[in-house]
Amino acid sequence: MADDCFEHPRLAAIYDALDPDRSDLDPYLRMADEFGARRVLDIGCGTGVFALLLADRGIEAVGVDPALASIDVARDKPGSERVRWICGDAADLPPLQVDLATMTANVAQAIVDPQPWHKTLRGTYEALRPGGHLVFETRDPARRAWEGWTRENSYSVTEISGVGSVESWVQLTEVSWPLVTFRWTYAFATDAQVLTSDSTLRFRERDEVERDLVAHGYVVEDVRDAPDRPGREFVFLARRP
Repeated sequence: MADDCFEHPRLAAIYDALDPDRSDLDPYLRMADEFGARRVLDIGCGTGVFALLLADRGIEAVGVDPALASIDVARDKPGSERVRWICGDAADLPPLQVDLATMTANVAQAIVDPQPWHKTLRGTYEALRPGGHLVFETRDPARRAWEGWTRENSYSVTEISGVGSVESWVQLTEVSWPLVTFRWTYAFATDAQVLTSDSTLRFRERDEVERDLVAHGYVVEDVRDAPDRPGREFVFLARRP
């Protein structure tokens, strides 16, 4: 099940406008170049921003996401015909042989239950060609990022073309370690509709992630820092032998 911010059609339609700065994707583009990737699987592709950036570089991209509303937004974007879109998850992919698989932003942490997480690692492994890489990020639990998830720190008003003014903010609702739950609220000025989206992330320690990768046959080549969030993220680079 996808969170409402990705699954609700009205919220999926404004997702990009509320988060226009996607410089967090730049390191993934550089890694695609680093590995010489010509075929890339974007797991949790959302509204398709990263997959379309890959396509702009002539890379054959496959975007997979369980949220149909987000996939629909992606399919409506210019150039979307260059990407293969799949509504589903990495646990049940059609036959693929990609050079690189990615889980950007919160994707890895949003897979909170152990069984789907292990199925995702296994499905991704099968989709990679021998020598292909899986790259994803997860927050360092020691940095306690959730302590800053407050209305005061996140409140904003965004003017969106064709939509009007939208207020948005996030509030922490529960910490039940290793799960952290929070709620985004969206208030539309045009008709006073208020929508909410609850999300839960799983905070995994670095050694836990490494063990999971090794258990599924990967070789962990490196654990890097996120250039745009130094000291706050683990970026895992794993290879299928």
